[in-house]
Amino acid sequence: MSAASSDERREAAWAAGKVPRPSSEGRSRNMKANRRSDTKPEIALRRALHARGYRYRKDFRMDLSSGVRVRPDIVFTARKVAVFVDGCFWHVCPEHGREPTSNEWYWTPKLRRNVERDRVADVALRAAGWRVVRLWEHVSLSEAVDAVTDAVGPASTRSEREITGGEQLSDGPGGAGVE
Repeated sequence: MSAASSDERREAAWAAGKVPRPSSEGRSRNMKANRRSDTKPEIALRRALHARGYRYRKDFRMDLSSGVRVRPDIVFTARKVAVFVDGCFWHVCPEHGREPTSNEWYWTPKLRRNVERDRVADVALRAAGWRVVRLWEHVSLSEAVDAVTDAVGPASTRSEREITGGEQLSDGPGGAGVE
């Protein structure tokens, strides 16, 4: 996708009133810098889990039989555990989330849809036999690691992975989250 076509689409969306214009160029750069995956809390959690011997897939797309498509941040496929690290703003944290004060006509429904999508994903995953771990970005790393390891169970040894065909994954796209 070229920069010109992206700029043209953005201008068209602004002109149509579909999205608000950024209040400043700095705000625009800030919003463009927000990542869908590989956020700092995700990376810290993945590093800590990997250091403890856990192997997983990251940002792994799952098409469930219910027709729901989800993309958990960390997935333990053999143990059927899906982990999400939710941002306080984007997922409306009850402790740190806040109502938007500008362009609320745009942000309030958008954030509401995020929360609804999270609930649909949770229900669909559980119906498919998965355990779901949702963590807020503000949770301490030790609490996050404990929550994940409680859901996953002990890390398997190398010989156990080789014998059972467990979660030894490649480093390619969607592979192990080795940092």
